[in-house]
Amino acid sequence: MKVKKLKFEMQVSLASLVAGSISLAAGNAIAAEPTSELNQIPSVSELSRPTAPTMSQVTSVSQLSDVRPTDWAFQALQSLVERYGCIAGYPDRTYRGNRALTRYEFAAGLNACLDRVNELIAAATADLVKKEDLATLQKLQEQFAAELATLRGRVDSLEARTSTLEKQQFSTTTKLSGEAIFSVANGYESGDAGNDANTVFNNRVRLNLNTSFTGKDLLITGLQAQNFGASGIAGGSGSSIAQTLGYADPVFGSNSNVRLSYEPQFPTVDPSTLTGKGANNSLSLYKLLYIFPVADKVTAFAGTSAEVSDAFPSVLPWASEGQGALSRFASLPAAQRVSGGTSQTGLAAAAGVIFNISDAIDFRALYGSVNANIPGNRGLGGGTPLGAGVGGGSYVAAAQLTVKPSQAFTVALNYAHSYHQINILGTGLSSSDIGAVNLPGGLTLGNLNQGIKMNTLGATAAFRLSQNITLAGSYSHIFADLVDVDAGTNFNSWLVGLYVTDILKKGNSAGLIFGQPLKRVSTDGIASNPENRTPYQVEGFFNFRVNDNLSITPGVFAIFNPEGQSTNGTAIVPVIRTTFTF
Repeated sequence: MKVKKLKFEMQVSLASLVAGSISLAAGNAIAAEPTSELNQIPSVSELSRPTAPTMSQVTSVSQLSDVRPTDWAFQALQSLVERYGCIAGYPDRTYRGNRALTRYEFAAGLNACLDRVNELIAAATADLVKKEDLATLQKLQEQFAAELATLRGRVDSLEARTSTLEKQQFSTTTKLSGEAIFSVANGYESGDAGNDANTVFNNRVRLNLNTSFTGKDLLITGLQAQNFGASGIAGGSGSSIAQTLGYADPVFGSNSNVRLSYEPQFPTVDPSTLTGKGANNSLSLYKLLYIFPVADKVTAFAGTSAEVSDAFPSVLPWASEGQGALSRFASLPAAQRVSGGTSQTGLAAAAGVIFNISDAIDFRALYGSVNANIPGNRGLGGGTPLGAGVGGGSYVAAAQLTVKPSQAFTVALNYAHSYHQINILGTGLSSSDIGAVNLPGGLTLGNLNQGIKMNTLGATAAFRLSQNITLAGSYSHIFADLVDVDAGTNFNSWLVGLYVTDILKKGNSAGLIFGQPLKRVSTDGIASNPENRTPYQVEGFFNFRVNDNLSITPGVFAIFNPEGQSTNGTAIVPVIRTTFTF
C-alpha cells in the first residue's frame, strides 16, 4: 500500500506541530514588549498570564489517542517513536485536529526522527540505532525526498533569519517605537481679514525606548522634537496661529482656544525657569518614567518627566493626538490638563499607583512636582517662577476613578488639588490660563507673581450606541483662589460628541464635537471677570487609515467668541494631519 493512501487521523498534523514549535522558539527569541504609554499598560495579572502550553515528548504512537494503525508505514513510525522518542505531542496525548495526514505532514514527523537519530550518532551512541531502523529510515527518506527538501529549506531559511535578527537587534530588553506627525493648518477670523494667518507646516517627532527588565515592568524613555513656535515677554521665537490672530496670552504667546491637539503647551519656553528651549526641532527628553508591579492588583510608577495623562486613561474615544481630534480643547478635558497635566513636554516629576480593583473598577492617584530637581527657590524674577523642590514648588495631587458598569458604558471621575507659585492654571486651553484670577490693574508682573491654589473636579462618560458609534462627553470645573489675597475665580468647560469607526473601510474613524472652551463663570473678593461672552467650539474630522503605519486626518474646527470676547471674530482653523507610527 502506498504511503499517499494512508488514513492516519490526527487532531493536529505533524507538520503543524513542528511549525508551531519553530514559531514558539522564534517568539521566545523576541519576547512581547509592554505597550509604550502608561495608560495602555496591561494589569499585573495580564502581564503575568501563562504562555501557551508547552509540548512534551511521548514514547509511543499508541499514546496519541487520535492515531489508528493502518499499514506498515504506521508500524515503522511507531517503532521509531518508541525507540527514539522523536515525535512531540501535547500533554493530553492528542494532536488536536481531525484531518488526514498529508505527505508533507508525514515528512515533518520523519524529519524529526532523522534529526533524533543523527543526534544519537553524533553523541557516540550509534550502537543504540538498529540497522533495520536505518534501513526503514532510508526507505522512507527516499519516498519523501521532495517533501524533506522543502521542509529543511524552510527551516534553514528561518534559522538564517533568526541569526540575522540576533546580530542586528537593537536590544534584548528594549523596544524602539516612534511617531511622526505632520500637519498643514491655517487660521481665519471672520470680519477681519487682516488678522488671517498664513498657512503653517508643523511637525512633532517622538522616539520611545520601552525597556522591560523582568517582563512585568516598563521603563519609558521618550525623546521629542517639534517645530511649533510662540513668542512673548517670557522669550522664545516665532509665533503661533493664535498669536497671529491676536488671541494668545502675552506672557508665553501660546495659551489660547486656537491650538492643535499635538501642540506642546509651552513650545519654546521652559515655564519652570522662563528660559528658551532652543531652536525648532531641537531634541529633548519629554518622558522618563518607570512602571513596576508591587502586588497582585497594584502597579506603581515614578519618573522625573511625566504627565497626568500618562497615568489617567481617557474615556473620550477621540483622545489620540495623532489619530483623534484635531484641537487641544476637544482631545482631552480641562480636568486632566490642569497644572500641566498634558503639557506634552513631561513638565513634572511624578509618582503614583494604579489599583485594578476589578475588571470594572480602576483607581489611580499621583503626586507631581514641577521643579523637583531644583533645590533653591528664587521667585519669579530670579529664574524659578514655579518654585523649587519636591514639596516647596508648584505641585499637583490628582486621582481618577474609572468605572465600567457594562461593556457599552464607561465613566471616569477626576479630582485634582494644585498649588502654583504664580497665577496660572496650567491647562494651555485659553489666554485666561495666564493671570487666571484677574486683579485690578489687569495682567501685571505683580499680579502674575501671586501664589494660587486650585481644586478641580471632572467627569467624563462614553456610551457605545452600537458597535461602531459612541456618544461621549465631559465636564470640568476649576475653583481657583489666590494665596493670601481675597480673590478667586471659578472656571468651567464641557463638550459632547459622536465618534464613528470603520467608515467606508475598517480602521477609518470620524468625529463631530461641540462644546464650551474654558471660561470664567464667577469671581470672589477683588477678582474681576474681563470676559463678556461665552465661547463655543464645533469640530469635525475624518481619520483615514491608509495602512497600519499611516493615517491622514483632514478636518476643521471653529471657535465662536474666542477667549470669551465679543470683539473677537469667529476663528476657523482647517487642518490636514498626517501621522506615521513605527
